[in-house]
Amino acid sequence: MTQIAFLGLGAIGTPMARHLAQPPFTLTVWNRTRARADEFARSTGARAAATPRDAATGAVFVVTCLPTSREVESLLDGADGLIAGMASGSMLIDCTSGDPATSRRIAARLGERGIGFVDAPVSGGTVGAERGTLTVMCGGDAESFERARPVIDAFGEKLVHCGPVGTGHALKSVNNALLAVHVWATGEGLAALAKAGVSPKIALDVINASSGRSNTSQNLFPERVLTRAFPRTFRLALLDKDVGIAAGVAREQHVASPLLQLTSELFRAAHTLLGEEADHVEAVRVIEAWSGVEIT
Repeated sequence: MTQIAFLGLGAIGTPMARHLAQPPFTLTVWNRTRARADEFARSTGARAAATPRDAATGAVFVVTCLPTSREVESLLDGADGLIAGMASGSMLIDCTSGDPATSRRIAARLGERGIGFVDAPVSGGTVGAERGTLTVMCGGDAESFERARPVIDAFGEKLVHCGPVGTGHALKSVNNALLAVHVWATGEGLAALAKAGVSPKIALDVINASSGRSNTSQNLFPERVLTRAFPRTFRLALLDKDVGIAAGVAREQHVASPLLQLTSELFRAAHTLLGEEADHVEAVRVIEAWSGVEIT
């Protein structure tokens, strides 16, 4: 039985952790809101830890799934921090949708203590997490990737070694930035067509049989925008963060990226206007408000 610690029982982290709460793993969980960890422990048989150090003590692998890299880094230090609990030879697998620079900094600090690190952000949403079919983008050396594979296999279906530390987070940020581009561009196009007298439903029917189709036009807009359902599956605040990371990666690599930079600005504005709890697809509401039309 391999001892695992899982820190971060959010919408994605909780179903991911459930896959690790069974043989061949023994699981300890920690969450900032202790009640959530206690409830998870009651329902799965896992152990709830009082501190990150408590969770990490004795664990061969520590998995983090938090909103930002900054929060992962904040758990490292102090008497109750991860570093105080992790032993030489253990490994941190960070499934946060984080930023490459912070990941490299964390990896360097852990490496000084003989602790391994792999950045392993996931894609597939809550449904993929529940089914154990997530796509996992991994950054780290090949040996670390192979060592982490049995743990990641528990909740992932498609595991990809992207390159050195930070490349998993870079790829995840660009993937999510492309999602943001599709949401915003589809929203603008349908708003223009609606004001020109074309039903958005008819427009999507044509677009989805033509070259302009995307997952956004085929699934998100018919199921969420036309119906006005806007289920809370992935917060706009987190997509704003991810697009900002992608724009930063492009700047760091000296790539001409006017579209990424503009998309980052637009989603920052939408986040500011709609607040912390809005779903990412609700960015369309900003387009509608600015355009004076509802896409229905």
